[in-house]
Amino acid sequence: MNDKQAQSQATLGQMKPSKAIVKLAIPATLALLAKAVYNLVDTAYIGMLDSDIALTAVGVTVPLLLIMVSIENIFAAGAAVLAGRQLGAGDQKEAERTVTTVVGLSVLIGIVLCVGGIVFIDPLMRAFGASEASLPLAKDYAFWMFIAALANLPAQSMNCAARAESSVKISSIAVITGAGLNILLDPVFMFDWGLNLGVEGASLATTVSQFVTFFILTGFYASGRSVIKLRPRSFRLTWGFVKAVAVIGIPTAVIQICLSVAASLTNIAAASLPQSDEIIAAYGVVQRLVLIGCYVVMGFMQGYQPVASYAFGARDEDRFHQSVRFALKGALLLTVLVEAVYILLAKPLILCFNSNPVIVDYGRWLLISQVALYPAFGLCYMMTITYQTIGDSRYGLFLSLIRQGLFYVPFILVLPKLLGVLGIYLSQPAADVLTILVCLRSVGSMKRIASRNMGKE
Repeated sequence: MNDKQAQSQATLGQMKPSKAIVKLAIPATLALLAKAVYNLVDTAYIGMLDSDIALTAVGVTVPLLLIMVSIENIFAAGAAVLAGRQLGAGDQKEAERTVTTVVGLSVLIGIVLCVGGIVFIDPLMRAFGASEASLPLAKDYAFWMFIAALANLPAQSMNCAARAESSVKISSIAVITGAGLNILLDPVFMFDWGLNLGVEGASLATTVSQFVTFFILTGFYASGRSVIKLRPRSFRLTWGFVKAVAVIGIPTAVIQICLSVAASLTNIAAASLPQSDEIIAAYGVVQRLVLIGCYVVMGFMQGYQPVASYAFGARDEDRFHQSVRFALKGALLLTVLVEAVYILLAKPLILCFNSNPVIVDYGRWLLISQVALYPAFGLCYMMTITYQTIGDSRYGLFLSLIRQGLFYVPFILVLPKLLGVLGIYLSQPAADVLTILVCLRSVGSMKRIASRNMGKE
């Protein structure tokens, strides 16, 4: 065993679970927050164009962003859990096969997304709520998002593999470097003293930065410094393998897909109301702010998941349950803090992106409504990850569907028609109440299922 493998084993299998989770979560969270900078910086700079239509156009692409993240997560999250279990069980060769195959598959999927997205860009933007006024700019912005899929998907797979072996430092460096570059390139590409590409320039700058992140991660694996090696001979794509990884990863991806569907339906609901462009512009800003809260929770869960997966693979029940208890408390605490910050600072946060008083007023109340019961997201996400880890992906899939899917969709379809914009404000809190009730009823079964699947019953 080399030094890197020994260090990974010490963190995942020997360090106190709470310390191991925090150690892995801090750089993972910083990396995700840096990723959020891509979207926030674009939105902030686009706000400087003094064009409400430009802001609306970018808001229309939020569902596209969430869909692409969800597709990334199907295989990347599945690979992280499966490779973590395999490392915990001491099966290095299978872990390498898992990661190599997923990275290769993600390259192929990235090509399909890029080509398919560009070919069908017009109907896609219309489906996401683009009006005739915002459609041209929405297409300009989305075009480079599809090009970025060529880098994003394999980069996310390598990122998750690094998490599975506790090599979070390199993933943080890669993502933070890309985010910093994006901040520098946005004004150069957008404004008249540079390339003067406007909205399209913002998306192009982000795409260039994401390719830089991809090349940094590729260099790490090519150098041989990783515990899990990417070896061409380890690539074995079979239906059984795809199914095994997808079954684990789909629940996490479904959360993102449901967020995308919810955002699309909210845009569609807003499109039928007076001042629809202003509501959609405000909602686009709010969604990017809410993504920061999501990334805080996701970063913490990225610290939790490899520790729990390793313990589960090693059949260390005490360590596994210590990890679960700490993750549950941490998820609830983080979501309460996010909720408090956003409610207290709702108006000044919206003002950072647009000074139109109508957009600011809509944005303020949209932001408050989105986070009024935000612990529902933390609780649901944590339990989805845990059910994935213990091998009950079917129930994990159900949990991933409830908040923004089974519960939110009926409310957003009905309430705006009855109550106007107030119906949009009330839809998320109503869905969150039901989500909390379901999750609380599900907590007790986790220990029993985990014990059974680890062979302790």
